[in-house]
Amino acid sequence: MRIDILTLFPNMMSMFFEESILKRAQKKGLAEVVFHDLHDYSLTRYGSVDDYPYGGAAGMVMSVEPLANCIEALQAERHYDDVIYTAPDGEMFSQPMANQLSLAQNLIVLCGHYKGVDERVREHFITREISIGDYVLTGGELAAAVICDAVIRLVPGVIGDEQSALADSYQDGLVAPPEYTRPPEFRGWRVPDVLLSGNHQKIEQWRMEQAIQRTKERRPDLLKKQDNNKTTIL
Repeated sequence: MRIDILTLFPNMMSMFFEESILKRAQKKGLAEVVFHDLHDYSLTRYGSVDDYPYGGAAGMVMSVEPLANCIEALQAERHYDDVIYTAPDGEMFSQPMANQLSLAQNLIVLCGHYKGVDERVREHFITREISIGDYVLTGGELAAAVICDAVIRLVPGVIGDEQSALADSYQDGLVAPPEYTRPPEFRGWRVPDVLLSGNHQKIEQWRMEQAIQRTKERRPDLLKKQDNNKTTIL
């Protein structure tokens, strides 16, 4: 998988990908992350990438020319499955979306900034707009990092134990059950006996029950989504 990230701050972005699983994924050749400084695609001598909005509103808007130049230059080199824009009004990012994007070969992620991008970029270049939550960030770099992290870790071979990724929260529409490790008892706090029993069928049953119960308590909205989906199918 290759991900091209279009940003005003490539140095800030690159640090995130130089540690842990994301670094190992790149060293293994399973993922390639390339950063593009949008200032390099500016048509002005000063590398300007923004301008005042028409209509006199406050703030600045990312200009269409450098964004179009960068995206078209990349698309001339290879096919991209999606051109993603990190937008506050985009589709809410989710685990199923991460699963889907992990199957892509090439992705472009445009990090929004200021008051956003010229609408013509969204109309003519962007194929998918994604938000990571109902709040506003200084820029789309953090959102891009979140999306890339969630997607790259799902690429086969990135995580040594692929079953671990399949058991993550939200993969089955539920949050994860409680987890324990050694010692079996600490300050009188015991690990549930079923987890020490060696009976894998009972352990899986316990984990499912705990996941459902925890989801009811902490994220009942997930269960409502499942019910709505079933109703739609029927």
